[in-house]
Amino acid sequence: MTGISAGMRSGKLIFQLLALFILLQPVVHAGDGNPGVYKQTVDKPVSAIYDKLYKSLEEARFYVVFEPDIGKNISRFAEKWGDDYNQNNLSEMRSMVFCNGWYANKVSNLDPDMLGFCPLHLTLTERDGKTTVLFNRPSVV
Repeated sequence: MTGISAGMRSGKLIFQLLALFILLQPVVHAGDGNPGVYKQTVDKPVSAIYDKLYKSLEEARFYVVFEPDIGKNISRFAEKWGDDYNQNNLSEMRSMVFCNGWYANKVSNLDPDMLGFCPLHLTLTERDGKTTVLFNRPSVV
């Protein structure tokens, strides 16, 4: 087995573990409306799962390099955008940008164009105390 094959298997395993973590939570809705986006909703607020998710990624050697608070960043436009602002009443919009340096190096050695998938990111939204985790599936792009 080559290094990249082992890395890909490891990457698949990590995302399966991440999916399992989310599936172990009380599930409210698993959306499959868009096959390019993994979507899972749990009956907990973002504040209850954010740190666990962060630690799970880092334990799997996917290091969180940036944590944009999208909701906070766009809230300053509420007055300017008026009725067009946050029409879905999301109380949280956050993201985690993460990467595994070893894996990125292996990908860059084999096909530098594939670095377009580095880093990866998750988006978390919250409405009515329920969190939805969104992940763009690289295999569908």
